[in-house]
Amino acid sequence: HSSPAKPEEKPSETGEVHQRKEVCHWPCRCPPVPTCTPGVSLVKDGCGCCKVCAKQSGETCNEADICDPHKGLYCNYSEDEPRYETGVCAYLVAVGCELNGVYYFNGQSFQPNPLYKCLCISGAIGCTPVFIPRLAASPCARVRGRKKPGESICSPGQHKELQSTNYRLMSAYRSLPLVLKKKCLVQATPWTPCSRTCGIGMSSRVTNENRKCELKKEKRLCFIQPCLTNILKTIKIPKGRTCQPTFQLPTAERLVFSGCSTTQSYKLTFCGVCLDKRCCMPNKSKMITVQFECPNEGSFKWKMMWITSCVCQRFCSAPGDIFSELKVI
Repeated sequence: HSSPAKPEEKPSETGEVHQRKEVCHWPCRCPPVPTCTPGVSLVKDGCGCCKVCAKQSGETCNEADICDPHKGLYCNYSEDEPRYETGVCAYLVAVGCELNGVYYFNGQSFQPNPLYKCLCISGAIGCTPVFIPRLAASPCARVRGRKKPGESICSPGQHKELQSTNYRLMSAYRSLPLVLKKKCLVQATPWTPCSRTCGIGMSSRVTNENRKCELKKEKRLCFIQPCLTNILKTIKIPKGRTCQPTFQLPTAERLVFSGCSTTQSYKLTFCGVCLDKRCCMPNKSKMITVQFECPNEGSFKWKMMWITSCVCQRFCSAPGDIFSELKVI
């Protein structure tokens, strides 16, 4: 007879191979599509079956419960050795972001404005509102009496209240009208204000209008006003008025940027000035491409905003303020 095994000897520790748990099952059986909180992506699960809210940084994940791909997250299984069944969502190593002279690491969340919380994702900044309405009963449900067929139980005032609540859930960057180009649903954020009030500056946006239909940061040059010592001597304000929205210099001139000058001369339209406290900002513009030549260093091209009209208003924003158009509601 063989002697019994000692208590401390466990055969499972020597030769057993761990079998990974199957988390995907077919055919697919999906629950109702969930409503994700602002800033969380609604994606198809890793099994290719159902719509789910993507897992966020620090949350557990597996083959089915995938991490948010739009935030550069991946499932890190390193702590689940040797099974590698359950992981934790973590950020891929990528570049950070810069906003108003402050640098943020990739994956870092911050709140540069009381209305919005933001997240740095591979050089791009995305924001969601901090004012999220409480999950209370609809005000329309308080209306007493039976509803007739085809009749709304909401009064006009209650309809406006619901619309105001829905507006609070909109993202900080409101998309432009969507256009379908070559199987790509083109989306873009509004251009940020010009980084300089005089001279050549830059503005940027995030758009997927490219060959790969990928969201990328796009930059353009902007030229709101020339840097003149006394601009009121150049601009003639008509009698009886306090503002001159636009003006042009007497002659066309070459533009100078980073020590390089344009190959052509341009007679740009600039935004004017006001005698009161109003400021003139670009109202309508188009995009052109300008070519610069550098001494002994070749040439390069840049996209540039060509101002066609300006508007004078009392609401003046600082250069580079991406929240300049937001208002408290």
